[in-house]
Amino acid sequence: MSGRALIGWVWRDYLRRYLWVIVLAVLLMAIEGGMMGALSYLIKPMFDDVLIAGDRSRITFVAGTVLAVFLLRGAAGFGQRVLMMRVGQRVSAALQSDMVRHMLRLDSLWFQDHSPGLLIERVRGDTLTAATIWSVLFTAFGRDVVALISLFAVALSIDWVWTLIAVAGAPVLMGPVIVLQRLVRRSTRAAREAAAVLATRLDETFHGIDTIKLNTIEAREAARFSGALDGFVGAQVRSEAGQAGIPALMDVVAGIGFFGVLSYGGLQIIDGTKTVGEFMSFFTAIALVFEPLKRVGNVSGAWQAALASLERLRAIFDARPTIAEPAHPRALPAPAAEADLRLEDVSLAYGDLPVLRGVSFTARAGQTTALVGASGAGKSTVFRVLTRLVEPQTGAATIAGVDVADLPLAELRETFSVVTQDAQLFDESLRANVVLDRGGTRLDAVLEAAHVSDFLPKLARGADTPVGPRGSALSGGQRQRVAIARALLRDAPILLLDEATSALDAASEAVVQQALERLSEGRTTLVIAHRLATIRQADKIVVMDHGRVVDEGTHDALIARGGIYADLYRLQFSE
Repeated sequence: MSGRALIGWVWRDYLRRYLWVIVLAVLLMAIEGGMMGALSYLIKPMFDDVLIAGDRSRITFVAGTVLAVFLLRGAAGFGQRVLMMRVGQRVSAALQSDMVRHMLRLDSLWFQDHSPGLLIERVRGDTLTAATIWSVLFTAFGRDVVALISLFAVALSIDWVWTLIAVAGAPVLMGPVIVLQRLVRRSTRAAREAAAVLATRLDETFHGIDTIKLNTIEAREAARFSGALDGFVGAQVRSEAGQAGIPALMDVVAGIGFFGVLSYGGLQIIDGTKTVGEFMSFFTAIALVFEPLKRVGNVSGAWQAALASLERLRAIFDARPTIAEPAHPRALPAPAAEADLRLEDVSLAYGDLPVLRGVSFTARAGQTTALVGASGAGKSTVFRVLTRLVEPQTGAATIAGVDVADLPLAELRETFSVVTQDAQLFDESLRANVVLDRGGTRLDAVLEAAHVSDFLPKLARGADTPVGPRGSALSGGQRQRVAIARALLRDAPILLLDEATSALDAASEAVVQQALERLSEGRTTLVIAHRLATIRQADKIVVMDHGRVVDEGTHDALIARGGIYADLYRLQFSE
């Protein structure tokens, strides 16, 4: 997207709502900038009328006018900075909110291609850069341009030849400035990408701290972070150097201009054709010119840096979910609790890797169906197909004969409760993790049924105790019981259990298994389990191998006729 299109997008969606605040801020900027010209103009009477001519009656007037200029400039500067800071923060907050809301609508597979660190950098770093540039732009054109006009007006009113001499070197800047702008944009883009890598490294380090310590790879991880940090520092230094180069070039031009003016104008003062007050007023005006001129010149570098961030933000907003709401949604013909689940010749591949190869089976309503097989057989992918976290390339998953792709996403996912081997808890209280914005009127009952009440008295604040990042303040068994309590409160008619007890010790597994049996009562249940002893009583066991269904039946029937299930069971029994 072009720079003009990016400006139009941000103005239309974010800045336009603050139009009158921006207009007021620009007016205050203009007042602040105009006071610089007024100050330089007052230098002439201060020298000629007061200091040299010795006119005592003019002292109070000149001094009072200078004071008024400074007071007005200070008040205008304060007001415009507060207003633009408010606009910048509001725009940044709106960008961040909209981006997170948009990303939450994208598919799960999209997040596999975009690391958490990269996304955090987009939401925080890029939005702040994109939001604050507008304050720089408006200040440059509202204050600094007005300051330049007023200062040049003073300089020209004193001597137009002196003014031409002072700015004679400016055209020389054009070529180097264009080169520096391109450098800034490239290096800023590289710096933001390097910052995303840094955020990813930190995310992996802090969430994997136990693995790092147990494998004694602290030095390795520190070296990986240092390597990523070196890449970021190098890119950031190149970006900052490019932005600093533009005002540095202006200092060179300023030096040349002052040399010419002093050489030419000094002789005129000595000859008496110009007064000291005129020279000092001109000198002040030109000296003050180069500060706003450097800021205006620096805008180009800052704008190139902001464009790099805006491009990345727009790329996120342009991403679209591949799993969308159905064009013609249908309703289930019967309550989901009375509906069969069926996969009909479902095939799915991740890129070139086939995961499901023509999978077909039926899970009867109100019964427990277990999926077994080696790791990589496609069992968890079946759950993802049923809940439309992924879309199969061929075939269909149905509930009561209705393709899940024809059901509204919210309605479809409300029919499922899912408990996995890695209970996903949020850094909130235990109560908040169970309720998840649902009514908590049944909270005590579900905490009792899930055996959460067994350990609740041991927590410092009971159900209001924070569980820590990803539930780190709780044990594995406790986290699983909280997840089961969440599923009980959700009270969905279909239950999906994905290795819900595989990571637990025997004592915790026994307690969690009791809670799961309570949760399964009266529900259509699909279970993935490696421990085959936990699914012996299942109404049906579906055996999967390399993405295919190779057998199904009850435990006794599968044992009697041999095959993969019988081999797996005998292997576990012998162990």
